Amino acid sequence: MAFADTLKTLPSVAHLAALHLIDAEGHTVAVIENRPGQAGSVAVYHALSQRHGGCIDAAAAAAGLLLYGEHTEDARQRPGAHPNIDRLLALLGSTQVLQVRLISA
Repeated sequence: MAFADTLKTLPSVAHLAALHLIDAEGHTVAVIENRPGQAGSVAVYHALSQRHGGCIDAAAAAAGLLLYGEHTEDARQRPGAHPNIDRLLALLGSTQVLQVRLISA
């Protein structure tokens, strides 16, 4: 399924301004803002958070890469072009867990 079609199946993120990803030490490692160019990633990470107990681990990352559809292969071919996908790729095979903190609009 194309990413644009996948987005239509994910829960709304209209109520969010952003989400923060927090590492095991409590540091914010990423902020994804709900704005053009990042809103799709907010939707993906929000859905993963809902499905995986508020965190992103290797299993959630694998599921997220499927949600990103055609953009996942592009990210593999062009590291750095899609940082929110790169983050999921880095979590594959890792024991790292990122907590998701939702920031209301």
